[in-house]
Amino acid sequence: MNINTLSFGCRLNALECEKIAQMLSGTVDCAFVVNTCSVTAEAERQCAQTVRKLSRENPKAIIFVTGCGATRNRALFESVPHVFVIDNADKMKLSSYVDALRGANFDISCSAIDTFKESETKLSKKFVQVQNGCNHDCTYCVTRLLRGPNVSFPYSEILADVRQAIQDGFYEIVLTGVDTASYARIEDGKPVLLSDICARLLKDVPEIKHLRLSSIDPASPEVPKIMNLMAQDSRFMPHLHLSMQSGSDTILRAMRRRHDSKKLMELVNLSNNKVSFSADIICGFPGESDELFNETVEMVRKMGLIHVHAFPYSARPGTVAATMPNQINRAISKGRVKIIDKIANENRKSFMSHQIGKTVSVLVEENNIGRTPDDIDIKIGGKNIPNKTICDVKIIGIQDGLFIGEI
Repeated sequence: MNINTLSFGCRLNALECEKIAQMLSGTVDCAFVVNTCSVTAEAERQCAQTVRKLSRENPKAIIFVTGCGATRNRALFESVPHVFVIDNADKMKLSSYVDALRGANFDISCSAIDTFKESETKLSKKFVQVQNGCNHDCTYCVTRLLRGPNVSFPYSEILADVRQAIQDGFYEIVLTGVDTASYARIEDGKPVLLSDICARLLKDVPEIKHLRLSSIDPASPEVPKIMNLMAQDSRFMPHLHLSMQSGSDTILRAMRRRHDSKKLMELVNLSNNKVSFSADIICGFPGESDELFNETVEMVRKMGLIHVHAFPYSARPGTVAATMPNQINRAISKGRVKIIDKIANENRKSFMSHQIGKTVSVLVEENNIGRTPDDIDIKIGGKNIPNKTICDVKIIGIQDGLFIGEI
């Protein structure tokens, strides 16, 4: 099988690419699968640019393009030769790809890939999807419009995926989704929530050495339960990435987020310095004055966030925020991203300085670079350690922003 995949945006897209490639096995011998992103206008532009380049360099190749970018702006991709656009709602259905090929206006039997350089690093951890879609109505978000409402997967499917990951040699599992915290199903007449899934997996798959969560909504009542589980089982890594977006209550209300600054600090206080935090932050949301931005700056400091994925606000057509007054100049938004990044770096340096001398469980990824439980890179001295290995490492120093450790 010669099916090559490219994904943009969230890790969920990469995971879906793997599943699509497996699904097409035996049906399609040679093709590209591109899973696009639409979270910003720039992301959409990069996706289209890549698809056009693939088509130019591989004039006989079949190119399936799916994901949020292709669903939102179908015409942008359909104009590219040999491209079949598959909507988000249909991308996990084999019949969608078969029907697309049946309607092809070129000879699909001659499909061939001439040039493709895969740049994505092979991960040592395994991402497992637990849900898709979102039921909330944040004013800036186009993803919920393109992926539909929350759909939580049966535990039996999640358990099977995790056991397969263990069989494939992955001992760090990351549970992911569009709105992971919203996981909710009724099974055997009882409600099953995200914390239940985590507790079950830790019990049912003792081979798991590290369990993590991808981004989680700080407003969810599941977060304190998750933190309690982390305290009970050392295999549950004590780090949470919050979909925070802002530290200003005024901006959070304008975004229609369901948390406020008080809730954020409650989580920090509840952690009792046993859980570290990182976050997503949007800079330059409509109406974000210097004063309101400074509220976010102070919140990043107070929370001690050790990583921040800060990015400038991008107006997405079809969202409420795109029509709001007082849109912020993009140059100002980019300047604010740099300010947030600087503070997060200061937080991380301070945090790291207090970790020297501790022994932690590390996942080795490549070239003896690993990840600590707090999701910080560590360079391990000594002999070469195979990828995917999980080992105890003593932190002995800091160099160039990385921990230095020894087995």
